[in-house]
Amino acid sequence: MENRLKEIIESLIFISLEPLTLEKIKSVLTEFKQEEIEQAIKELLDTYVSNERGIQIIHSGGGLLFSTKPEHDSFIKRLLKIERKGKLSSAALETLSAIAYHQPITLAEISALRGVDSSSTLKTLLQKRLVKIVGRKKSPGNPLIYRTSEKFLTYFGLNTIKDLPSPEELSKILDEEDIPEEEDIAEQ
Repeated sequence: MENRLKEIIESLIFISLEPLTLEKIKSVLTEFKQEEIEQAIKELLDTYVSNERGIQIIHSGGGLLFSTKPEHDSFIKRLLKIERKGKLSSAALETLSAIAYHQPITLAEISALRGVDSSSTLKTLLQKRLVKIVGRKKSPGNPLIYRTSEKFLTYFGLNTIKDLPSPEELSKILDEEDIPEEEDIAEQ
């Protein structure tokens, strides 16, 4: 029965269109004890780590999903004839970070943080499904409220939004790097 449970969980992860959470797995496998499910997942993950396979199971977007191993990336791209993942513009990254660190947030708040109108950039992020509308703020005009999506987590390889570096960590990283001032660059 134990091997069967691992096979079932493997099948569920494979067929799921989005990262499969532990809670969802438990809700599907009601005939198994929670401890059995958790142990089977651990053993399944260990199996994928220890075997020489071209695929792996990773934690991303708050759940489990299949992924190809990064070292095979160039071959996969060749097979599928796809180009590198489209890069986000600096405006899109700036808008996305404003949303990620200040969510839930309105368009006016995003634009105020950035100091520029962010409506077209926000539209692009909505089209790419990196952000989503989660409601309306109870304030004049009832503006839409935005949050990052599960696709955002998957795109950046995060398990939860809490995996983002804290503002303190970012500050420390930036302070540690010797980033030359504009004046220093001009003198060189």
